[in-house]
Amino acid sequence: KILFNQEELFLMILVHAIRSYCAVIAFCIILCVPKKYLNLSGIVGAVGWLLYKWMTDHSFNEMLDMFLAALVVSVMSHIFARWKKAPVTLFLIPGLLPLVPGIGMYRMVYCFLLEDNGGSMASYYFVYTLQMAGMIAIAIFITDTFFKAFFRLKNAAAK
Repeated sequence: KILFNQEELFLMILVHAIRSYCAVIAFCIILCVPKKYLNLSGIVGAVGWLLYKWMTDHSFNEMLDMFLAALVVSVMSHIFARWKKAPVTLFLIPGLLPLVPGIGMYRMVYCFLLEDNGGSMASYYFVYTLQMAGMIAIAIFITDTFFKAFFRLKNAAAK
């Protein structure tokens, strides 16, 4: 890996944050997310991408990195939804946009169309993409289950 000085590293992190924030905001506009939630949705997406990017630069398990980043995005989405009294999907769907494993699907189709060896690389990228998407789905499921159980217990205790 190339070593960077502190200023270059900070600039790279800032550029990643701004790019992911802008991408999520643009996606929110396409999805017609109300204007008052755009900033928070952008923050969720930027934090999720920065966490994923940082973890992939410092670890060896990309699946765990995807799971933890999706878990943070999901938890932030639930917290912001409760805070703003809005649906979780207003923050969750746009917030997951930077984490979607689109490159895996692209590589799968590319290898499938151009390879002569029976598509072994296409199969590899297919499994890779399914695993990455599965990590996102499992993180969402765990967070949703936790929040539902927590608020059921809280409401039962209040009665």
